[in-house]
Amino acid sequence: MTINKEITLAQQVRRDFPILQEKVNGKPLVYLDNAETSQKPLVVVNALRNYYLEYNSNVHRGVHTLSDRATEAYEGVRDKIAKLINATSQQEIVYTRNATEAINLVAHSWAMNNLRDGDEIILSVMEHDSNIIPWQLTAQQTGAVLKFVELTPEEEFDLEHFKSLISERTKLVSVVHLSNTLGCINPVQEIIAIAHEAGAKILIDACQSLPHIPIDVQKLDCDWLAASAHKMCGPTGIGFLYGKLDLLRKMPPFLGGGKMNISVRRNDATYADVPDKFEAGTPAVADTIAFGAAIDYLTELGMDNIYAEELQISQYLFEQLQQIPKIRTYGPKPEVARNGRLGISIFTIEDVDPHNLCAILDRSGIVINSGFHATEVLHQYLGITFTARVSLYFYNTRSEIDTFITALKQAVPKP
Repeated sequence: MTINKEITLAQQVRRDFPILQEKVNGKPLVYLDNAETSQKPLVVVNALRNYYLEYNSNVHRGVHTLSDRATEAYEGVRDKIAKLINATSQQEIVYTRNATEAINLVAHSWAMNNLRDGDEIILSVMEHDSNIIPWQLTAQQTGAVLKFVELTPEEEFDLEHFKSLISERTKLVSVVHLSNTLGCINPVQEIIAIAHEAGAKILIDACQSLPHIPIDVQKLDCDWLAASAHKMCGPTGIGFLYGKLDLLRKMPPFLGGGKMNISVRRNDATYADVPDKFEAGTPAVADTIAFGAAIDYLTELGMDNIYAEELQISQYLFEQLQQIPKIRTYGPKPEVARNGRLGISIFTIEDVDPHNLCAILDRSGIVINSGFHATEVLHQYLGITFTARVSLYFYNTRSEIDTFITALKQAVPKP
C-alpha cells in the first residue's frame, strides 16, 4: 500500500474493514471501543479462511505437504513479530493465548522460582487486572511484597515515587507501557534503566502500546514484553511473550505436554529449547497465521504513520470532549503529558450513569465502553466507581468523533 500524505490514513484504510460499513440499530456504526479490541481488516479474515479451506493441518507433527505448509506459515509469524519489535532472534518470541497468559508464564516460570520471602514486586496503580492478579498470587505463594507506584497531580506515572520505592529487595518491576484508561504513555525507557540499576528484572505490558507505537525491545532493554493480537487488527486467541534469550533458557516450562519435549521416559523428560519449551500442545495455528497477516498490514501502513495520525486525532478528541457539560476526564491533558498521550479516555459526567450512557449511545450506532475496564485498583485510587471509556484507532475519523460528541451532548440531562 502506498500512503497518500494528502489525505488521512483513516480515509485510505476504512474500505479494508468491512464491519465499519455496517449499521447498528439502523445507524452507521461508529466504533470507539478499540482499547477493548480492534476491528479486523479483510486480509486478516481471509488469512483465517484460507488456512481452513486450503491447508488445514497441525504443525510440527506431520511429514506431508499440508503440515509442511502450515508449519512454514505458522513459524513465519514468529519472524514477523521479532522484526516488528526488533528482537535479536525469533527464539525470543513465545506464542501464548494472549498477554494475560504471557504475564502468567513469567509469574509461574520465573517469579515462583526466584522470589523469596520479603522480596519486592513493584507495579503501578494504573495496571490492568492481568498485571496485578498474577503478582498477587505470586506474592501469596512466595512471601514477596507488592508495592504500587502512584500518580502525579497530572494523573500519570510518578517517576519520583517509583524511585523512592526501589530498594535492594526489589526483584521485579512490571508496568504498562500505554494505560488502557488514562491514555498516558509511561516513561518505560527510564523505568527499565532504574530497575536494572537496582538489579531487578522488568516486564512491560505492551497490550495497548504495540498497536499504536513503534517498539524496539533492544533499545528499551526490557527483560520481557507481553502483547495480544486482537488489539492490533489480529484475531483473538493468540498473543506472545518476548523474553531475552538467555533468560528464557533459564526458566523452567510453564505447561507440560506434546511438542515441548525432545524425549519422554517414565519418570522424566528432556525438554526442547525455547520457544518450544513453553508451547505445549496443539497451538492456535489459524489465529497465529492470521496474526501474521495483521502484522503485515500494520507494517505496510507503517507504525510511525499510525502513531503520527493518532496523535492528531487524539488531540481533536480531547478538544471536543471539553465541550461536554459537567464532564470529568482522567489522565494527563495532552499538552502536559510528559511522554505523550493517545486517544484513550475514561470519563464521568455528573448525574449520568456510564452503563446507561453506553446503552443510549448504542441506539445511535456508537460503541464505547463502561465499567472498571479491568482497572478497579485505579478506580479505587481515584475515588470513583464506574466510568465510560472512548478509545480510538487509526481508522477512526474526525466525523465519527463529531457524531459521538453530538450524541453525548444529547445524552447529558439539561439543567
